[in-house]
Amino acid sequence: QVQLVESGGGLVQAGDSLRLSCAASGRTVRTYVMGWFRQARGKEREFVVAISASGSTTYYADSVKGRFTISRDNAKNSVDLQMNSLKPEDTAVYYCAASVTLRRATNSEGYDYWGQGTQVTVSS
Repeated sequence: QVQLVESGGGLVQAGDSLRLSCAASGRTVRTYVMGWFRQARGKEREFVVAISASGSTTYYADSVKGRFTISRDNAKNSVDLQMNSLKPEDTAVYYCAASVTLRRATNSEGYDYWGQGTQVTVSS
C-alpha cells in the first residue's frame, strides 16, 4: 500500500505562487507515475499534471501549461507542484495520486492511490 499526504495549500491572491508537496509512505513510489488532480466545488475532478517514474515525461492540462511545474524526488519519495501566476479559477482541492502505468496518466481512473487533498484558494 502507498499512503500519500499533500501539503502546502492555502489562501493566496491572484498572481501569487504556491508550492504543493506530496509525501509518499508505505513503499517507494519511484516506479510509479505521479499525478495531481483538482476538484472545484460543484465540479468533477480534473487532471492537472503528471510525471513519469523517471521524470523524463510530463503531461500538463492546457489550463495550467506554462504556469505549473511538476517535479519529483525519488530519493525523498515525494513529488512537488509549483504553481505560479495563480488565477481564481485554480481554486480547488488538489489531490496527489500514484499510478503503476503511464498509459492513463491523464485519467483519474488510471490511478491506484490517492491522497486526502489540500485546499488551494485564489482570491481575485
